[in-house]
Amino acid sequence: MTIRPPGSPSATGEQWNGWDDASVNYFSHFSIGPGHERQDLPEPRQVEPGQWPKLEAALAVVNRDLMATLPGQDALILMLAPSCEPLPRRSIDRDQIYVAMPDGRWHGNSVNSCDLKEGDPPEPDDTTTVLSVVADAAQETIMELLWQVWPICSAHKIGMHPRPAGTTDGWCQSEADSAGPPVWWCQGGRDGTCHDVSLVGELAAALPGKQHRALRRSERKQDGCR
Repeated sequence: MTIRPPGSPSATGEQWNGWDDASVNYFSHFSIGPGHERQDLPEPRQVEPGQWPKLEAALAVVNRDLMATLPGQDALILMLAPSCEPLPRRSIDRDQIYVAMPDGRWHGNSVNSCDLKEGDPPEPDDTTTVLSVVADAAQETIMELLWQVWPICSAHKIGMHPRPAGTTDGWCQSEADSAGPPVWWCQGGRDGTCHDVSLVGELAAALPGKQHRALRRSERKQDGCR
């Protein structure tokens, strides 16, 4: 996959829009000090299958919600951005993994542990934590690069957020998470009727009847073409 830097034209001469606003934030080279020549760094690349199994599994779950709510949108991918600093010998890899659009653009924070100590796993051990982090990163990439709110509560017509199940309006991320799995949470109306809309990965079941039936027809049509 070829990833072009911000502002560079495509092969057809068209300008790529959105790069200036996207937090791709990588450098194609670095300087190791005054008087030293710059050294090229490898460009970001798509993660190879099986390299980050927990992150890949979580993204597959989130992509189910994306396919259900944004028909025609291609699935998100994982991109690896190499460290922008030279690493000491025997140091721990500081490559960062991002949830990205199919063309390789992303926005927001990485989803892997970047500041590791020796013996720490690069992926969180808890699958619930992994799913929450990936859902949050996917939402930020979609909203910033497509310029639209996602996902939207069909009852209140406002954006939702990934949260542990059963949290209240006053919950904050610094608090200890509840035991519930990650859900798409809606703040509700002015009366404060916040509610859990669905488990992350199961938004299709929470769609209004007409939209849900259209999704089922589309899925059956795709199955028939395989």
